[in-house]
Amino acid sequence: MRKKILVVDDEPSISMLIEFNLKLAGYDVRCVGDGEAVFDMLKPYRPDLIVLDLMLPKMDGIQVCRELRKQSNAVPIVMLTALQDVTDKIAGLDNGADDYMTKPFSPQELVSRIQAIFRRVQSLPGTTEETVFDIGRLNVKVEQREVFIDGKPVELTPKEFELLLFLCRHKGKVLSRQQLLHGVWDYHFLGDTRIVDVHISHLRDKIEKNARTPEYIMTVRNVGYKLHGPQLAESSFA
Repeated sequence: MRKKILVVDDEPSISMLIEFNLKLAGYDVRCVGDGEAVFDMLKPYRPDLIVLDLMLPKMDGIQVCRELRKQSNAVPIVMLTALQDVTDKIAGLDNGADDYMTKPFSPQELVSRIQAIFRRVQSLPGTTEETVFDIGRLNVKVEQREVFIDGKPVELTPKEFELLLFLCRHKGKVLSRQQLLHGVWDYHFLGDTRIVDVHISHLRDKIEKNARTPEYIMTVRNVGYKLHGPQLAESSFA
């Protein structure tokens, strides 16, 4: 079956452009023009992904994103914004968006990013790698997509979970921001590395005792990040 994509934008010319290119790429596409209409479409249409404009009537993109995640709806979201301020883009990521693009954008790049998201989703089941990671106080159950700190569940967005899982699979290794973009976001082009920094910050807020002095996700200056738990830290002093 073709993947279903819901396009949410109040500019008909933008919606038509996106719809044309997504249909050309083989997707089933529906378009709506305001934020409230998203929730009217969830049950009858069941989209596999939502392309969501930030500035919408009735309910803006941030509110839509926040409400979907509050309902534990993990549908991937690509947010569109005409705003150049990075804080507006970060706000979308803060509230559960998986990716963002700034208008004007290349329709071909949008298609590429959507394809990358679907590739990641499809590659998750059936992994032959470790299904549980125990690193100090941190416990990650891959198949259940569950994370615990000191036995207490931690709520992560889908993208935060994928980033943490990628770090766990490469624990102890220094990973550049570009490696993380490629491994987690599947970007084969030069992406915006601030996406990585925002998600790392969110992960630290959720799994670290003190995000300013992390014990798990360490910054390697001028390079990127690495995951090392207390066990790795102790062995380094042996």
